[in-house]
Amino acid sequence: MRHRKKGRQLSRTRSHRKATLRNLATSLFRHERIETTTAKAKELRPYAERLITLARRGDVHARRLAAMKIQDREVLGKLFDEIAPRYMERPGGYTRVLKLGNRKGDAAEMSLIELVR
Repeated sequence: MRHRKKGRQLSRTRSHRKATLRNLATSLFRHERIETTTAKAKELRPYAERLITLARRGDVHARRLAAMKIQDREVLGKLFDEIAPRYMERPGGYTRVLKLGNRKGDAAEMSLIELVR
């Protein structure tokens, strides 16, 4: 039974799942929209929104906490300098997940996750 176990396992170990979310978040902030499976998109949403909320604070400690998760300095700079100021007046809900249908190869349900304008 999986009572009170939150989050999706994504058929990965904990370290692999952590690395996957880091890479997805980095790609999302770099391109501002990515296409991935629905399960990964739904798991990425709270991860990315927490990082944007952290970036909205804008202080050095917040930058260091975000740097533990986003290891690309260029993307980290974009998160703090371009993305976070865009959402200063918004109380949350920075991302949107749009379902695209099934992937041809393995019929996995695909989604587009993007940053809201």
